[in-house]
Amino acid sequence: MKNSSVIAIIGGGLMGHGIALTFARTGHLVRVTDLLSEARASLPQRVTNSLNILGADTSETANVLQNIEVCDAIAGAVSQADYVIEAGPEKLDIKHQIFAEIEVYAPEEAILASNTSVIQITKIMQHLKGKHRAMGTHWWNPAHMIPLVEVIKTQWTDSTAAQAMFDLLEASGKTPVMVKKDVPGFIGNRLQHALWREAMSLVEKGICDAESVDTVVKASFGRRLAVLGPLENADLVGTDLTLDIHENVLFDLESYQGPSPYLNKLVSQGHLGMKTGQGFRTWTDEQAAQTREKVGTHLRKLEEILND
Repeated sequence: MKNSSVIAIIGGGLMGHGIALTFARTGHLVRVTDLLSEARASLPQRVTNSLNILGADTSETANVLQNIEVCDAIAGAVSQADYVIEAGPEKLDIKHQIFAEIEVYAPEEAILASNTSVIQITKIMQHLKGKHRAMGTHWWNPAHMIPLVEVIKTQWTDSTAAQAMFDLLEASGKTPVMVKKDVPGFIGNRLQHALWREAMSLVEKGICDAESVDTVVKASFGRRLAVLGPLENADLVGTDLTLDIHENVLFDLESYQGPSPYLNKLVSQGHLGMKTGQGFRTWTDEQAAQTREKVGTHLRKLEEILND
């Protein structure tokens, strides 16, 4: 991989601007476009705001913005790209349209990726002529603060292309992992939503309230997750003890094969979480803002601790 690449980002919204910021911050030329003119116009200011949260000074912000070019259309963004990352809406038909256009205008050797958290990469890339250079790159929100990026191979993905993307991400300060098989949810969301399913079940069955669930996670095993993964923890306590625990608890865990009925009920009643003031918990605008700020502050401090 050369030191500096041309990277096209298709979609300049919540995820796209953070992906662009990350690559521009490490010296790559980033060309961003979005279907919405408002998103294109506001992108420099949103990048600036995110850099401010990260503690960047005026000089660094100017350098990052200098490395970002906002383009009016996909053709202009991808025509000279070494890498193209699609970060558009989570709608399969829109992604198909975007990649059909990308394949027309991008160089034949450009590596193509979709940033999606819910759609299988195989479904997104199935109509491409050059399936060998296509893969998934699942960034986590906020993209410029969460280290992990999952690189997802399909049955068609060339290993050399996947490794080139992996190396690009690693050189740009991210923590990539290779997902060898394209399964729903990849790695992270399968783990996260297994936990969420059990959390919702505990509330639905009246075992405890939502606040208690969140308190237990934050005040116990959640505190060590950043430095001790679940399988590391299993080895730490011993696989024999882990087996004993599983024999006495797994049979009673939630195994419902669809979305939680309780979750369905909340959505049908219009209780959509912080944006409506009511979800599993009740939220004022002030409480929601404080929680978002607390997450950002925690992520910044955690990064400082882990980098010491």
